[in-house]
Amino acid sequence: MAIRAIKGINDILPDVVGKWQLVESVARRIFSKFGYQEIRIPILEKTELFSRSIGESTDIVEKEMYTFPDRNGQLLTLRPEATASVVRAFIQHKLHLQPAMRKFYTMGPMFRHERPQKGRYRQFHQINVEVFAMDDPMVDAEVIYMLLVFLEELKIPRIKLHLNSMGCPDCRLPFRQSLADYLEGVRDKLCSDCQRRRLSNPLRIFDCKVDSCGKLVDKAPVLLNHLCRECEKNFQSVKDHLDSLAVAYTIDPFMVRGLDYYNRTTFEAITPLLGAQDAVGGGGRYDGLMKMLGGPDLPATGFAIGMERLILLLDDKAGALKDSNRLFVACLGEEAKKKGFPLVQQLRLSGLTVEMDYESKSLKAQMRRADKLEATHVLILGDDELAKGVATMRNMEASTQEEIPLEGLVEQLLRRLQ
Repeated sequence: MAIRAIKGINDILPDVVGKWQLVESVARRIFSKFGYQEIRIPILEKTELFSRSIGESTDIVEKEMYTFPDRNGQLLTLRPEATASVVRAFIQHKLHLQPAMRKFYTMGPMFRHERPQKGRYRQFHQINVEVFAMDDPMVDAEVIYMLLVFLEELKIPRIKLHLNSMGCPDCRLPFRQSLADYLEGVRDKLCSDCQRRRLSNPLRIFDCKVDSCGKLVDKAPVLLNHLCRECEKNFQSVKDHLDSLAVAYTIDPFMVRGLDYYNRTTFEAITPLLGAQDAVGGGGRYDGLMKMLGGPDLPATGFAIGMERLILLLDDKAGALKDSNRLFVACLGEEAKKKGFPLVQQLRLSGLTVEMDYESKSLKAQMRRADKLEATHVLILGDDELAKGVATMRNMEASTQEEIPLEGLVEQLLRRLQ
């Protein structure tokens, strides 16, 4: 029996790789304009990094992480998200001492053991943006704006921005008590997961996808009504800056991010085209995380984008652009192949996209292959052509052909095809 890929861990085949490359190139171009630098972080980290940062009582830590001991008994985890790793790198390399090192982005695979479904896999890919040592609400607005600019550049349809505030420890503590009191009164109606969350992490109730819990959540107290004066002022400032950029948004008091480290402004970019998993990207502020992980007490904010979901939303033609001219060299006979082989390499080094056949097939068979490769031109070299000192150039789109002298052939092809 043939070995197959692990369930929920997928191959990315050449016919869709162009879309991935498009997303990555647009991300690099847009983020660099906003002053971000790329950072590349390990796939494996010590388990403690994620259990401390994400939260022991989150579903990610309790159920979804790929964790195992190495040969020395050290618990390691395949990263389920990127923010904690970027923060760890920032602390470890003392980047707070380098003023130019404040804004970062990273791309790559993450791993969570959950039920695979469309746009949600066990190995999935994210683009992450992180900003450190900047606590002005204007930074929150700019981060959100950059996310929307990126999605607009990719022509992702029907994107809507949802905003909420997760408050700070001063206003979250009384809110948690108010929420816990409400949930105690309806605990018999909660699903089994929410009954457990009610005691360990009541905010996770707002993430529940069970319909009966959703109806109960609609009547639950919300954090927006418990914000302290400073958090309320901060959130209003973020909204004012978004208004100055003409960014439309919806206040969503029931939106919570799935990680414990968030505080104050949080956001999601959603679209109805993805069904229940409607968030394309989202993030927020996480001011206490760096100190929690042993670093300086610096503010931070950022977002993550799910690449698989972006790919689902891209137009079918996105990323499919090819070189305007693609040449196929058809060689008939051994002498022609000996002439054609170095010619093909020289043309490639000169900037052309060139293919040839290595199997001594008939001209008819080679023309069929050229057609499948969507070649715009075919250069035919055979005994007759070599005897005459020419090559035959066939324009596949115009259905015309001409003879080109072999002397100076490379220069003439470059003039025609570049």
